[in-house]
Amino acid sequence: MKFEVYCDESQPDALWSKSRRRAKYLLIGGLWIPARSRDKVKTAIAKLKAEHGFPHEIKWHKVHEDKAGLYRGLADLFIGLGDDARFRCVVVEARKVNLDRFHRGDRELGFYKFYYQMLLHWVVGDNQYRVFCDIKTCRVSNQLAEIRRILNRVAVSATVESIQALPSHEVELLQFTDFLLGMASSRMNESVKPDTFKDKLIRYLERKLGRARLKPTGPFEQKYNIFSMNLDRGW
Repeated sequence: MKFEVYCDESQPDALWSKSRRRAKYLLIGGLWIPARSRDKVKTAIAKLKAEHGFPHEIKWHKVHEDKAGLYRGLADLFIGLGDDARFRCVVVEARKVNLDRFHRGDRELGFYKFYYQMLLHWVVGDNQYRVFCDIKTCRVSNQLAEIRRILNRVAVSATVESIQALPSHEVELLQFTDFLLGMASSRMNESVKPDTFKDKLIRYLERKLGRARLKPTGPFEQKYNIFSMNLDRGW
């Protein structure tokens, strides 16, 4: 079966600059959809945007109560798509990342290793995968190709056909990923104030998922998986 994975990152500065660190956690996430469902999901997003008179790029940091119906609609869409839309993210506690010991002092290398971990455990079976990243992720030209090479080496029978960087303002599925990742990041970093619209929107998704709170899940969670990496074990 063919799958497409749309990826984004949240709070990369948590890893880049200790002196300006505001967030505790870096998150890297991906939206996984069957390739045959791509057009259906894109059409549904476009319909929601048209219904609510929203011609702009969907970005979590721009979420506002003025378009409450649109954003609740996006949460409903994610839930309603069932297995046609699954989300996974890795959570990295930045202060525990030892760049010198485990990443040759290279913050870019460390970042891409975490990207690899986000993808690794859902590249399975005899499936084929095409991966799309926000173009801002492509900081080092050869790193995405290197991730693809290593994934294909360790995958038993799955194939990663490509990993490509695209501008998110042109790709609504990357924007959808930003929206879903933003909610996980806001909960993990406790960056939204109680009873604000963003807090209410996150609680809306939590109810839809049947969870008291977005927090790290077990490895077998398939709909909205949050993988908190245990860096105390030496990675």
